[in-house]
Amino acid sequence: MTPTRSIDLNCDLGEAAGHDAQVMPLISSANIASGGHAGDRKTMTETVMLAREHGVAIGCHPGHADRSHFGRRMLPISPTAAADLVAGQLASLAEIAGDDLRHLKLHGGLYHQVGNDEPLAIAMSRRLAADWPHLLLFAASGSRLATIARNEGLSVAVEAFADRRYTASGSLLPRSDARGLITDPETAAAQAVAIATTGCLQAACGSDLFLSADTICVHGDGPDPVAHLRAIHEAFANARILIQQPAATTSNE
Repeated sequence: MTPTRSIDLNCDLGEAAGHDAQVMPLISSANIASGGHAGDRKTMTETVMLAREHGVAIGCHPGHADRSHFGRRMLPISPTAAADLVAGQLASLAEIAGDDLRHLKLHGGLYHQVGNDEPLAIAMSRRLAADWPHLLLFAASGSRLATIARNEGLSVAVEAFADRRYTASGSLLPRSDARGLITDPETAAAQAVAIATTGCLQAACGSDLFLSADTICVHGDGPDPVAHLRAIHEAFANARILIQQPAATTSNE
């Protein structure tokens, strides 16, 4: 049966969650922890080799150097320091991945800070445009970062999550909320199909929410990412959705 549409499926890996070898064949893009919230030269090398083995796009996944909280806290940081932090972790992974380094996706607290704070987004986007203009940037659907990065000439793939619930405004429901994480694989798969087809999903409050997305994330440190990804594969096959790496584009949403 010919697919009717395609979308990227990404996962955060190299975080010592123990699932990487099982996850890698099920995704099209890997966001590799690059020494901030997790990862070191050994894990980066292993994860890059695994991605190459399976033809998966290699991406840098920089975060705050806050390992005790897995980089999920939003720590005070200046625009220059944020750009330096990202550039340093990009350079670390680039030493290993070389020309195979294709994209960048921020992690945790840094993802939310740069995604929503205009000065941080401008500083990071300008640093990327100057030093890493070929990289594809993964940014939250509807975020300031997505718009600012495109205005700086970067290619952007907007992202939504299969395993997280959203507020009515389109932001992620906090992990501290009991409803924040989707732990049932079938529910995650249904949300992934909704994102990939109509872009309409149900917010935590029950209202309809519309999100555009070029890439869908399943967290690699979740309780069972393999079950989530297998359920998504089955649901995508039934809906005739092809899993495929996103094409670079600088056009606005």
